[in-house]
Amino acid sequence: MTHAPRDGRGDGRGDDRGLDEQAVLLVAGLADLAVTTIGSAVGTLRGLLRRSDGPDLARDTHQDLMARGRLVLDRHATAPAHLEVLAQHARARQAASGGDA
Repeated sequence: MTHAPRDGRGDGRGDDRGLDEQAVLLVAGLADLAVTTIGSAVGTLRGLLRRSDGPDLARDTHQDLMARGRLVLDRHATAPAHLEVLAQHARARQAASGGDA
């Protein structure tokens, strides 16, 4: 395989060939990564299915995912600001005492 010059000099045809070669290498690398990742995941899944404590593992995983979900929702929930809550309480006390606070 011939390699196109990397410095951008040449007759212009090498630049296109270099881009094509880069695209092919990129796609091949991504495909290899996908195959490796899928193979690893399948191996892990097989190992999990062989375990005798499968139902316990599933229950623990379910509880863990539920806890993570709660944390995510709590983190992204739009709660009122702390100072705003204090101001609301102060206004409520002031109104309850007739404005003499």
